[in-house]
This record gives sequence, structure tokens and C-alpha cells, in this order.
Amino acid sequence: MTARDDHPAVPPAEEYLDEVLAVVERVPSGRATTYGIVAEAVAEVLGRGGPRQVGQVMARAGSGVPWWRVVNAAGSPPARHLDRALAELRAEGCPLTRDGRRVDLRRAVWFPDE
Repeated sequence: MTARDDHPAVPPAEEYLDEVLAVVERVPSGRATTYGIVAEAVAEVLGRGGPRQVGQVMARAGSGVPWWRVVNAAGSPPARHLDRALAELRAEGCPLTRDGRRVDLRRAVWFPDE
């Protein structure tokens, strides 16, 4: 057995991108999920990836999906698009923290198996 046999085949980048976007498309209006949760859902299907890879996909190809519904583990939307993301989340009625700057994940988190 070689070291390569221990690891699942690395899927093509396009396949990973498509799977990330498919998960993000399923996040319901008024809810949010995290990069880590998306990464876990994709890893169940493809066997690889992590929150940073999900972030890279979202930064490069996420404009056609509800990208504002994906936040970091603290509930913060992407810093570069913070105001727009918060406006979208508010418009959808997503629960935010008291200061209105983060998603209240205890009330808003969505898991792909829902």
C-alpha cells in the first residue's frame, strides 16, 4: 500500500466548487450557516475541503448564490461585504446579535441535513 492509497482521490476543483455552491443554494431565507458547516457537508460527499476552501470558492464564484447567508464561526459576514450582507440578512429577517453586526447563530443556524 502506498501513501496515496490512504487518501481518497482528490476531486477536480470544478466538482468541489459545484458542491459548495449547491449547499449554499439550499440555505433558506432568514437563516445562515458557517463556512465550517458547509465544509463538513461537502466533505461528506467529496471527502475533502475545509472552511478556508469554502471561503475561496465563495470569494471567486459565490455571487450567483445567497453568499450573505454564509458567515464565520462567530456569525460575522465577509468583512469586505459586511454592510451589504447585513442589509440582505436584515431584509430576510435573519436573527442578528443585539449590536446588529453579526448573525445570532443560536437562533439562525441552518444545517444541510434539515
